[in-house]
Amino acid sequence: MVFSSLTFLYLFLPLAVIPYYLCKNRTWRNGLLLVLSLFFYSWGEPKYLVMMLAATAVAYLGGLGMEALGDRPKTKKLVFVLTVLLVVANLLFFKYTNFFWDNLSRLFSIDRTIREIALPIGISFYTFQILSYVIDLYFGRVKIQRNVFYLLLYVSFFPQLIAGPIVRYSTIEEEILHRQESWEDVAVGLKRFILGLSKKVILANQAAVIAEMVYNGNPEVYGTAMYWLAAFAYTMQIYFDFSGYSDMAIGLGRMFGFHFLENFNYPYLSRSATEFWRRWHISLSSWFRDYVYIPLGGSRVSKAKWVRNILVVWGLTGFWHGAEWNFILWGLYYAALLVLEKFVLGRILEKLPSVVQWLYAFLVVNLGWVLFHLVDFAALSHALHTMFVWQPTDLARVLNADSGVLMGLLYLPLCFLFSFPVFQKLPKKETALWTLAEDALYGLLLLICILFIVSSVYNPFIYFRF
Repeated sequence: MVFSSLTFLYLFLPLAVIPYYLCKNRTWRNGLLLVLSLFFYSWGEPKYLVMMLAATAVAYLGGLGMEALGDRPKTKKLVFVLTVLLVVANLLFFKYTNFFWDNLSRLFSIDRTIREIALPIGISFYTFQILSYVIDLYFGRVKIQRNVFYLLLYVSFFPQLIAGPIVRYSTIEEEILHRQESWEDVAVGLKRFILGLSKKVILANQAAVIAEMVYNGNPEVYGTAMYWLAAFAYTMQIYFDFSGYSDMAIGLGRMFGFHFLENFNYPYLSRSATEFWRRWHISLSSWFRDYVYIPLGGSRVSKAKWVRNILVVWGLTGFWHGAEWNFILWGLYYAALLVLEKFVLGRILEKLPSVVQWLYAFLVVNLGWVLFHLVDFAALSHALHTMFVWQPTDLARVLNADSGVLMGLLYLPLCFLFSFPVFQKLPKKETALWTLAEDALYGLLLLICILFIVSSVYNPFIYFRF
């Protein structure tokens, strides 16, 4: 079940919110959220629910074991390491077995094939949430959760379960039992949800028309200009797709009294790759910072070790996104950029006008998304070659290829405009008329979104694949 579906909007969400607020008992409210979350996750493939339950059980039992062994540090550490390894092994098996076997088969010319292992949806996100609980518990940053159902609620809570943001247990530790939700929370959360839904169905899906037309079309038709346009379109698509999902998740969480941290901060304002990763997918970058980069020594080490730390973190970041070589290449691409900015480019960029800094950052981010999007290396090589070696475009065949291309082109300027905080700079008036106009605007946006959903083909969120 996806947020941008009529089933969710007309059936699931009302059946979640109304009974929730009719129920006054905290325990029953949490129980209702847990049942709804498990049902939500089971909607497509119920069998994968077992994997999530098993991973949560490992974390729960590991937590109890660590607490019981508090006065025996060596044994406690052993339980901690074993718990982490079991949770990570679950992710490695389902997400990376096919990748490793395929590459070993090619390397050693092994003819035997293995059965394709399907990837449980959201496994990368809930695994990192479970790990944050286990690690923070071991180091005493959170209290143990003795109620297994509350721990499962944290892991499976439907707003952020499938595509993030990665919510740490410390963020909602107190809110599980002591949150103070209200109908005002519903109103604020609903507006945030509508904003995210608009990003997805009005902007991201229209930008996708251009990107998919070029990358999935006949390569002989599209020349240099179209491949740059496709790169720009995908840059807009992935931002509005993923930030839209994060907005919806944050809004839904707020409707039930939970306050998730922000996951995006207008990343296309960035004037360097370093700044970009402070603004993009903040929950993931901060997770790797706190649980990998800093334990390795962070920046308080020699230059050689710092470079090693960057390579490790960004190699893992790329591999986390997918079991394909292009994701590893994408991660190492950013590692190289960060190293270059640290030792060379940073000093040069500081002396340049801000608009040049922005153009540099926007260019390298666009190129990065080409590496990210094209899994097939032949297609990736062709795209990069065409972008930098001039090739003409057969415009007649382009316009005849897809009637939706002109519509997609009309939306790209809107995407570019709304990727910046244009509305934040507008003055806000605390009057009844202003509030009424704002509510009417959100209502209109919701109506437009529904019209888009009814008339469009199924277009899942990009980060569902992770």
